[in-house]
Amino acid sequence: MKEILNQYKNADVQFLRTTKSAVVITGILLLTACSAPKVSTKLDAAKLPENFDAQRKEASNETFIPLKTETFFKDPKLEALLKKAIAKNPDYLIMQERILIANSHLKVAKLALLPSLDFVADASGTHYGKYTMEGVGNYDTNFSQNITDKQKINENVTPNFFLGAKVSWEADIWGKLSNRKKAAQQRFFASQQGMRLLQTRLLSDVADLYFKLVALDKQKSIYDNNLKTQEKALDIVSAQRSVGKATELAVQQFNAQNNNIHAEASELKLSIDQTEKALLTLLGEYGGKIDRSTDFLAGHLEVLNQKISVDSIIHKRPDVSEAYFELLASNADAKSARAAFFPTVNLGGYAGFNSFSFNTLFDAGSFAWQLLGGLTAPVFNKGQIKQEFYVSNRRQEISFLQYQNAVTTAFNELSALLHRNEAYEDVLKYKLNEIDHLEIAVNVSNDLYLSGYANYLEIINAQKNKLQAELDFVDIQLRNANSQVLLYKALGGGIN
Repeated sequence: MKEILNQYKNADVQFLRTTKSAVVITGILLLTACSAPKVSTKLDAAKLPENFDAQRKEASNETFIPLKTETFFKDPKLEALLKKAIAKNPDYLIMQERILIANSHLKVAKLALLPSLDFVADASGTHYGKYTMEGVGNYDTNFSQNITDKQKINENVTPNFFLGAKVSWEADIWGKLSNRKKAAQQRFFASQQGMRLLQTRLLSDVADLYFKLVALDKQKSIYDNNLKTQEKALDIVSAQRSVGKATELAVQQFNAQNNNIHAEASELKLSIDQTEKALLTLLGEYGGKIDRSTDFLAGHLEVLNQKISVDSIIHKRPDVSEAYFELLASNADAKSARAAFFPTVNLGGYAGFNSFSFNTLFDAGSFAWQLLGGLTAPVFNKGQIKQEFYVSNRRQEISFLQYQNAVTTAFNELSALLHRNEAYEDVLKYKLNEIDHLEIAVNVSNDLYLSGYANYLEIINAQKNKLQAELDFVDIQLRNANSQVLLYKALGGGIN
């Protein structure tokens, strides 16, 4: 009876000791937690306006529909080039490989939360000196009456064999590992948005060069037609000189103007060749010709007529989304750096067969196991930990400012572009009317010259003005097309 009571007393004493140890450890953890600095939370983004146009009072809650290049640009030949660029452009393919690298980092961060398991097969042989604890112990053990022949130790070379598994695990009490995982995940999302941004820039560059080629082709056609008119006028003046109705000065003036037009047309051919080569480079091709339309095909009007939520459209842009995910990642980094101030709890152990004789390695008596538990609290390295936390906190502030800047830039870009195309429509209409009037002026000047009511300079000026107006009209068409490309970028891009 006394023995039973003594056992209960010993158990109670052991329980009290364990409880006191747990209380002490918990107190240490709480004191450490209280001493850790806080992650900055003063990251309030400025509220977006409800409308892009301040004069319009109505707001829309409709979600912005992602763009499709085939419906935005409405040019099948351009669409074919855009798809080819996505398939072959080296920079875009390089970015795809970087996405795979980011995905691998994410997988590693996810696995960090799991225990580490290693299968181990160790074999060693050690000769202990006679005047060492191991050497004396092995020598003395072999004289013991309590061991069998199998348990006797080879003293010359003492083997040690182990075959089994070892496991270790860091308990993620403070969220250090989970925040690292979150940071890797958000950076993976940011890299995907970075790829979208690169895609949008690539497609925009292709569209810009394509529209430039269309414009150069139209200008080349204008020069060709103008040269025919100039040659006709030169023939008239030359014929009149032969009968004494025109001077040599008039003939030379017309010849000079024709040569000037030939020179500009030759320079234009060079621009066409260089633009084609630049576009072929973006397509990842060595040479060839770019198949293109003969005129600018209208598009994008459905987007201009769409009522959309400002917040919806802004946050679907890849540059804004990339900055947002980077902000989330930097916040997770700061939280993970803060967790480094707290103690680390490590658990582990091993299980397997362990023996100093290969013959007895797989005996039941050779099975061994161990459970481990450790608590590590930073003490003298807190200067480094504070520095890392400070840097992480500042990087979070930088990421927030970059995100705010991306939102502000996106809003102002869209606000400036949404009605820009409407203005170009008016400019093109007036310029087309100017060309019509100048066409009439050229015909009238020719008739008046033949009738003796106008001189050759009036013909030259009329033709020069008409040529310049036609070139200006194409230039405005090109600027209108470039405005469409800018609007495509500002709306977030997209190909599907």
